[in-house]
Amino acid sequence: MAKATKKQALGRGLSALLKDPDNDIKSAKDKNADKVVGNIIELDIDSIEVNPFQPRTSFNDETLQELATSIKEIGVIQPITVRKLDFNKYQLVSGERRFRASKLVGLQTIPAYIRIANDQESLTMALVENIQRQDLDPIEIALSYQRLIDEINLTQEQLSDRVGKKRSTIANYLRLLKLDPIVQTGIRDGFISMGHGRALINIDQKQLQLEIYEKIITDSLSVRNTEELVRSLYHKEDISTTKKPTSKTLPHIQEGIKEFSEYFGAKIEIKVANNGRGKLIIPFSSEEDFKRLKKLIASEN
Repeated sequence: MAKATKKQALGRGLSALLKDPDNDIKSAKDKNADKVVGNIIELDIDSIEVNPFQPRTSFNDETLQELATSIKEIGVIQPITVRKLDFNKYQLVSGERRFRASKLVGLQTIPAYIRIANDQESLTMALVENIQRQDLDPIEIALSYQRLIDEINLTQEQLSDRVGKKRSTIANYLRLLKLDPIVQTGIRDGFISMGHGRALINIDQKQLQLEIYEKIITDSLSVRNTEELVRSLYHKEDISTTKKPTSKTLPHIQEGIKEFSEYFGAKIEIKVANNGRGKLIIPFSSEEDFKRLKKLIASEN
């Protein structure tokens, strides 16, 4: 406990240092930067602005109020993280719930870690920090993955290393963004699960997708029930477009189709002749989707 008190006192001392224009820190090489960056410092709440790169757009009022009550009783246990913008001006990188809850109970200062980062680094930190949270819905996670790919120019392989998730897992989340917006909202609001959404992705016709979505809710269909329903709709098409492989090769091909589909994030079709030869068909829904597939293939070379 004494160690914690000493660190808090140090934070208050550094806070006074940061309010001195002669000691303003603009880069990691500046005087006193080593005393500030990485330490817990008490910052004026009014000197902190919210992060425009924050991928999370909604906060549960009830849980926020519970956090505010906790902070009022015992204070902020885990410091927030900010990046320095200008003299005595900071921008939130992570910890927006703690920041909002602290303002609710009228705190004047809040413990914070200070980072010196550019916009891209700030976006990366905010997105990765949010992805690691346990209470994000699947669509929020998918949108965060897509922003990292689009705005930081990461491949799925690089993204996999950055967030510590399998590439197939990332591909499954990204596929959710192909769903009709109404279905995406249903996942965000908890009416259906990510498993339901993954089953619905295989329905190309948006109207049919919405009809099945309504049936899931009305009849309380499980994920397995939904998968069986979708499979039955494609049964005739599969028979007409796919030749049945021999029993000797069937397990191998079935396993291969699953791996290909997870890797490419698309429903892979296969045609097999009696002599064992065949071909794979990789569908794409748009020019952007085609470029995504092209990048995936190129990354393996």
